[in-house]
This record gives sequence, C-alpha cells and structure tokens, in this order.
Amino acid sequence: MNKFFLFLVMLPSALWRSLGADIGQLRAILNTKLLLDDRNPMTIGRMNKPKKERKYGTLINIFASCALGFVYMFPLIVVKDRVFSLTIYFSFLLTVITLMLITDFSNVLFDFRDKYILFPRPVNDRTLVLARLLHVFIYLFRIVLPMSLPTWIMLGYLDGWKSAALFPLPLIMMVFMALFIVNSVYLVVLKLAKPEKFKDIMNYFQVITSVIFFTSVYLMPRFFNPEHPHESSILNYAWLKFVPSYWLGVCWSWIGYPVELAGTSFLSILAIVFPLLCMYVLVKKLAPEFSRKISGIDAVETGEVAAQGTKRVPAGSFYKKLAYAFNKSDDAKAGFMIAWLQTSRSRSFRMRVYPTFAYIPVYFFYLLTSRKTSIGITFSNLGNGHMNLLLLYMSSFVLISAMAYLTMSDQYKAGWIYYSTPVEKPGRIMIGAFKALWVKYFLPFFICIAAFVLYVWGMPSVIDIILALLNVTLFVACMARISYRHLPFSIMEQAKQGGSRILKSFIVMIIPTMLGAGHYLSLDLWWLKLLFFVLSAILLWLVLDSYSNTSWDNMLKAETE
Repeated sequence: MNKFFLFLVMLPSALWRSLGADIGQLRAILNTKLLLDDRNPMTIGRMNKPKKERKYGTLINIFASCALGFVYMFPLIVVKDRVFSLTIYFSFLLTVITLMLITDFSNVLFDFRDKYILFPRPVNDRTLVLARLLHVFIYLFRIVLPMSLPTWIMLGYLDGWKSAALFPLPLIMMVFMALFIVNSVYLVVLKLAKPEKFKDIMNYFQVITSVIFFTSVYLMPRFFNPEHPHESSILNYAWLKFVPSYWLGVCWSWIGYPVELAGTSFLSILAIVFPLLCMYVLVKKLAPEFSRKISGIDAVETGEVAAQGTKRVPAGSFYKKLAYAFNKSDDAKAGFMIAWLQTSRSRSFRMRVYPTFAYIPVYFFYLLTSRKTSIGITFSNLGNGHMNLLLLYMSSFVLISAMAYLTMSDQYKAGWIYYSTPVEKPGRIMIGAFKALWVKYFLPFFICIAAFVLYVWGMPSVIDIILALLNVTLFVACMARISYRHLPFSIMEQAKQGGSRILKSFIVMIIPTMLGAGHYLSLDLWWLKLLFFVLSAILLWLVLDSYSNTSWDNMLKAETE
C-alpha cells in the first residue's frame, strides 16, 4: 500500500522539481518515513509485557473513516440542488479535515527527529517541507479516501458515472487546501506567540476542536428541514460564492448541472488554480520560515525539559492549603498535591478531560431541542419539568472522565517513586488524588450547573442539588473503588483491561440508575429525601474508607484482573 501511495505522490515529479525540491532526496525521505510508520508498534498491553505489533490497524481505521462518511453525506440526500449539496458537503469535510490535521497530525508536521537526521545533511528547506507535506498527504488520504467512499458511491448511484468520475479531482484539491490552511495557521501562531507557548496554544485549540466535532455531530441535522426543501436554497446564501468549497461544488457545472447563483460558473476554475497556487506559495515562500520556526520550538522544548526540575512552587500555595484542609494523613496530602499539579502539567490529561465540560451542556441542549415544540416554548416550560435532575446527574461525567485518565500517563515509568517510599497503604494516596479531582474539576463545574438550576427551578431545588451532589460523589467513588485502584499517573496509556474489570464496570453502572430513580421517586416526599440523604452519606463514608484502606495486595490483585 505504501509503495502505491509513494508512486502516486511521485507522479508529478516535474512539478516538485519546479518548486525547488530534489527528487532523489524527496523519494528517499518519503520512503524512509513510510517504512518507519509501518514499524511503529501500538502501545497496547500491560507495562510488563512486550509491545505488540500493529495488526489490522489500517483496516480498523478505514472502517471507522467509512462509517463517518455516511454521516457527512447527509446533505446530498436532503438538499436537491446538487451544487448546493456538494458545497455543504465540501464545507463540512474541509472543516473536519483541517481540524483533524491540527489535532492528530501535528506530530507528523513537527517531527523533531528531522533536526538531528536531516538538518545536518545537504537537504534544502523546500525538499524538507515538501516531504513533510506529502507525508501528511499520504496519511490524510488514507482517511479521506474511505471517508469519502460513501459519497462517491452515492453520487454514482444518484447522478451516474460522470459525477462519480469527476468526484476525485475536487476531493484532492480540497486536501491541498487543508494542507495550506493548517500550515498557515501554524505559522501565524508561531509569529504571534512565543515558541515556548506554542504547544499550550495548540493544546487549547485541540480542545476547542473536539468540542466543535461533538457539537456538529449532534446539532448539524437541526439545520436541515427535509419537510420544507425550499428553505435549503442556495439563493438564501449568496455569500457562498466567496467560499472555496462553493468553487469545488461548481465543478459539477462541467457535466451539465445547473448553477442557481447566476454568473458564478467561472468560479470552478478557481477550484483547480487556487489549491495549486496555495501549494506553490507554501513550498516556495513559506518553507524556509517554517523550518526555522520548527527548530526554534525544538530548542525551547529542550531547554524546558532541562529546567523543569528547577521550578519552585511558593510555600503558601493555594493547593497546599486545600490539601491540608481536605486530608488528615500525610500520604493523602501528598496524593492530593501530586494529582493537583500533574493534572495541570499533563497535556494528554487536559486534552481528554477539558472537552467534557462542554459536552454536557451541548448534549443537554440536544435533548431539549429533540422535542416537537419550538426552542422558545421548550425553555419557557423548562422549570415545570424535572430536567434539572438529568442535568445534575449528567455532571458526573466530568468526574468520571477525570478519574479514568488520572491513572494513565505516557511517562508511567516515573511511578517507581511510589514503590521506593515507606507507604503503608497506597489507598491513602489514591483517596487524596480523588479529592483533588473532586475539588479542582467537579465542584466548580457542579456549582455552575447548580446556579443554572436555581435560576430556572428556584429555591425549592436546593435540596435536590445537595442530594444530587452527594449521590454523584457516591457513584464515582464506587467506580474508583472497583475500577480505578491505581496510583496517579502510574500505568501505561491505553492499557488493556481484563474481562472481569470490564464486567465490573458494567455492573457498577447500575448504581447511578438506582440513585437517580430513588431521587426521582422522592421528589414529592421530603421525609424520603431525608432518609435517602442519610443512607447515601453513610454509604459514601464506607466506600471512601474502603478505598483509602486499599493495600498493596489489593492493588496488585486489581492490576492482574
């Protein structure tokens, strides 16, 4: 497969040579990078087992991309105007691919090994940058091709072979546009921000990206009304003629499809000229600056690693006061401070947990808009129902997500320090870390939700808020006791879970159902709420006490399950 893609990207060798690239060096670099990609093992399995070779990974990625393609072809079915439907399709796909490049392919674009292997060699900047771009293009095309396959087949079925034969050309031009946009974004960020802040900015951008993905998947169908097709007319969006995705859609005028926006058929020429011009500017003009900026980032990161251990934290830090306020034993205080600091420093942890704060309100809004009534009527009648309970209990996903990733780290080998200290019960460190997540992430988010509930449902909902806070904490504490008996940041990411642990996780999911059902049944009975509150408080104390008393033998047993 790699040989085929290498042959494909080297077909326009004359074009790459005209851009200033050395063809022999370009072929050798691409061949080596693709060979290393095949040798890259997956990090699945326990830390004491050898790494397994990647198996069926390509097929799994192709299947997942193809499944996503069925979602993206939705406009082609709903919108009758072919040019407009393809404009929507290419707009959404271009956005998705651009954001995917920024989030998932930054390591390929910023391969710092090039500095030590290629920079000392007589390789010019244009060859180096073009090799990176073509490497990303191959990566991306492996995803884009199966992702666009459902649309390709659908166009052939609906419009005939001419439409299917035309489809690959604008698709490739769209990929070139995405490459140019992403590299331009990187260069703009590098110009405006200091090199040491670049990775932090990109991390927050990735968080925003994941939220956009989640929001678009749930809310995109709301913008199309198949019962009133006239509302989906391109004449209502005349400004689309200035958007590159419209230029791609107008290419279908070549095979006889009408263009509703009069006088815009000539824009199809830009669908070919503009992407090629973008690649010319990128390789000819931006390549030298791109290489210099990458070298600057690498130098800064090396300095940061060397100086990281020299940073000192003020003795009276706020998190230390919280650690002493919420914990009695020294081990628990240490666990609290470790979790507090590491969750702020770990990029992978922030990338996985921060989007959860946006997922909950988005999904709640999705549930509200699923009703037949208008959004205005739904919100005006919101205080008359019991949706407040759903929103309060949905907040548990923030704490669940934080607990799930608290134990994982790509630097898990540093966990040896836990075993070198005279800690009698590792559960005390775990309970301190649990409290740190509860205070740092869950409590502020729950307070915001509680404020919204009080605003909509009024003061009578105070008791429900307190009971929900107790029940959510109890539920996540049960999950931690059963499924997450590991020290903070001490196990390999993507560690394989045993069948018994997965079964226990499914069983423990019954707990929130029971807690929510009990809370709902006690809505109109204050004495039942009081009884429920007492029972939940007692059970929470027992679970936390059991969790804090986890011994080394208990933890070893949990790891071998």
